[in-house]
Order: sequence, then C-alpha cells, then structure tokens
Amino acid sequence: MSTSEEISTSEVADGSAETGTSVEAGAFVETGTWTEIRTLLVTRFGTAPDAVRPEAPLRRLRLDSLALEELRLLIEDRLDVDLEDAVLTSRDTVGRLVEVVHGKVSA
Repeated sequence: MSTSEEISTSEVADGSAETGTSVEAGAFVETGTWTEIRTLLVTRFGTAPDAVRPEAPLRRLRLDSLALEELRLLIEDRLDVDLEDAVLTSRDTVGRLVEVVHGKVSA
C-alpha cells in the first residue's frame, strides 16, 4: 500500500488510545464510536455488516485512498471531532480506526 492510501485520523501522541476496547485480546467492546463507524461503513460504503470486524484490515473492506478520506470527513461530521492530526492507512484494522477515533472523542 502506498502512502497515498492514508486516512487522517487522530492518534494519541504516544501511539496509544485509551478506549475501553481490547482488539488484541479478542474482546472488542461495542462503543458508540464502534457503532457509528460500523453504520457509516455499511450505509455509505456498502460494506457487508458481517465484514466489519475489529480485526478486518480497512483494505479488505475495499476502501481506497479517496474512500478513506471520505470516511474521515463523515466521522468528523457525525462525531463532531477533528481527525486531521493523525494518520491511518488501509493496512490498519477497523479496530485500530475505532481506537484512534474513540481516543479523540474521549479527549
């Protein structure tokens, strides 16, 4: 994947995000952020609901660089948050996207 396939999102300075979710342990807790992002992926991008899983890479959801930018703008609008200062690529997972956005929403 090239660097052109990036989505600007928010990331905590040390690279972590305090979210109350645990993708690594397989115990992904549904949050309002998760629900909003899942809804956007399904309704705006035609992603199959069962494909939106925390471990799913964004590229597997067929989100190219333009779609990732559109998703960023939709998330900013829907959650009233500024996501311009961090970067996610299509290699990142849905869970990582949720962690990053939730960390910004909670801040």
